Amino acid sequence: MSTEFKYKISVIIVNYNVEFFLEQCLNSVKKALEKVSGEVFVVDNNSIDGSVEMVKLKFPEVHLIANKDNRGFSKANNQAIEISSGEYVLLLNPDTVVEEDTFQKVLDFMDGHQDAGGLGVRMLDGKGKFLPESKRGLPTPSVAFYKIFGFSKIFPKSKRFGQYQAGHLSEFETNEVDILSGAFMLMRKTALDKVGLLDEAFFMYGEDIDLSYRIQKGGYKNYYFADTRIIHYKGESTKKSSVNYVFVFYRAMAIFAEKHFSQKNAKLFSTLINIAIYFRAFLAIFVRFIKKITLPIVDYTYITVGLFSLTRYWAHSKIEFPVEIVKYSIPSYTIIWMLSIFFSSGYDSPLKISRFLKGPILGTFIILIIYALLPKDWQFSRLYILVGALWVFCYFTISRFFLHFTVKKRFNISASKNKKFVVVGSKNEAERVSEIIKQTNDRIELIDFVSPNEEKENGYIGTINQLDQVVHIHSIDEIIFCAKDNSAQTIIHWMSTIDKENIDFKIAQPESIYLIGSNSIDTAGDLYVLNINSITTKSNIRNKRTFDFISAIVLLIASPIIIFLYTNKKSFLKNIFLVLFGKKSIVGYLFMPHAIDLKLPKIKTGILSPADKTGLFDNSLVDKLNLIYARDYNILKDFSILKKAWKKLDR
Repeated sequence: MSTEFKYKISVIIVNYNVEFFLEQCLNSVKKALEKVSGEVFVVDNNSIDGSVEMVKLKFPEVHLIANKDNRGFSKANNQAIEISSGEYVLLLNPDTVVEEDTFQKVLDFMDGHQDAGGLGVRMLDGKGKFLPESKRGLPTPSVAFYKIFGFSKIFPKSKRFGQYQAGHLSEFETNEVDILSGAFMLMRKTALDKVGLLDEAFFMYGEDIDLSYRIQKGGYKNYYFADTRIIHYKGESTKKSSVNYVFVFYRAMAIFAEKHFSQKNAKLFSTLINIAIYFRAFLAIFVRFIKKITLPIVDYTYITVGLFSLTRYWAHSKIEFPVEIVKYSIPSYTIIWMLSIFFSSGYDSPLKISRFLKGPILGTFIILIIYALLPKDWQFSRLYILVGALWVFCYFTISRFFLHFTVKKRFNISASKNKKFVVVGSKNEAERVSEIIKQTNDRIELIDFVSPNEEKENGYIGTINQLDQVVHIHSIDEIIFCAKDNSAQTIIHWMSTIDKENIDFKIAQPESIYLIGSNSIDTAGDLYVLNINSITTKSNIRNKRTFDFISAIVLLIASPIIIFLYTNKKSFLKNIFLVLFGKKSIVGYLFMPHAIDLKLPKIKTGILSPADKTGLFDNSLVDKLNLIYARDYNILKDFSILKKAWKKLDR
């Protein structure tokens, strides 16, 4: 090691609200640094999830920089690079796991290749699939064109069309590449001193491309190193299908072009980028709209046609319904039944037949109430309504089974089947993890244990060397590795070896109450924590927002009368409008000074809280009320709290 450097490597991790992933990453980094001398920096961009406190408590040896605002990826990394003392600098994402010998291998390679300025490694997602952005080409106008308009996706292995992700290069062979990924970007410190640090004009995307290119222009080479692997749980910061991602990513490409290309090429690139931005943004919105609206339109059409056909059947029995009434009532019935199914989670995944039964029953109840209030001239047949409800139930059941057998994925009715788990760990750790599984999963068929070594213990169904056989013979759905007993190298080996389509993977960190993993490169990491997530299920988020919106409308209409009952009238009106526009909720958690951090699911700030119903505001009791509210949430809870404490809406 050169005498001018204190350490061989400086590992820099920029964090933003991914505490659980960060802890897992730091645990793997700690083990990898046992083989080399190094230092670790965590630069936190004003997280509110307890990340800073976790680092202080569990990793006191880490150099922590706690920013008071979100400074972006480039600025945060530069803060640490400027005070680092390593011969090499590694930029590492917090949602990664490195193997125990990763640092040793990459440093040996860099030492043996003095022409190397930067290096990236083979990255796998949480299902063990190779991430193609591990190796990339320079996004010239032609390369960008092929990427933007989908040619790179159609011809991924082509040297010409697939150059953006260097698809012509094998993932298993070390090669020189143009661009490194910011998720794992190892650089020679002397190269950085020569070419400069990350360009702070880039906030989130493009900075790795820019720096990789400058390293090459500085006379160095960038390498894709295939002899080690890391896990990269993608999707933590931005959903790639979102319009926001499209704008931010392609704007970064435009900045890169203006900086490095000739004026003519930069102008061409900029024009191309602007076309791409609006094309991809329109496409993202259009595709999302089509996906959401197609099935409801099909459902509405089939149900309405079926209901009109029922009137024909009645006509054969010499019972004629008033044409003008039928013309308006049948579409109205259809909408009410569909809305009832929607609010009964009938459009949520996984599909459940019970929701298709509950929806029509609720819709029929609403229709009969309205029916009873109508004038006699507008009432034509209660039996027709009941038969119509039966038709709606039959249609939804048949159509969803059809989609289940043809489309699957979103429409997989069997997706909620009981799962078979296998825990790979020592007895005490496996039993601890088993308890977490029981507390966080409602559908468990079995939990079996596999020994982390070659000796099979009592009560275990196999050893680590037999894991693939165990999975096949016992039809396992999910494998959970205890990090205390299994090396990252072992975990990554099995993740990349076992059939990835049907198996999910999780990693249990020592002494933690969570299990962490990710099921695809486009999803955020899945997290199993204590079962307090009822409040953030799709249906409850939707029901809570609907309750807030309707309550705000009713309160706004009644405000000319009830406003005189409030002391702080301005605050009351402000709160109602904040709820109406989705900035606040009628009911939320109550946080007291010195309260226990329960890691409650995130919801909007509430005007009222569960404590308002009981009138008990003691710290320990409030913690329990918040936890119960999150765990057992339903819309009636909000209604009962509002009914009890509506006079406190002027807070």
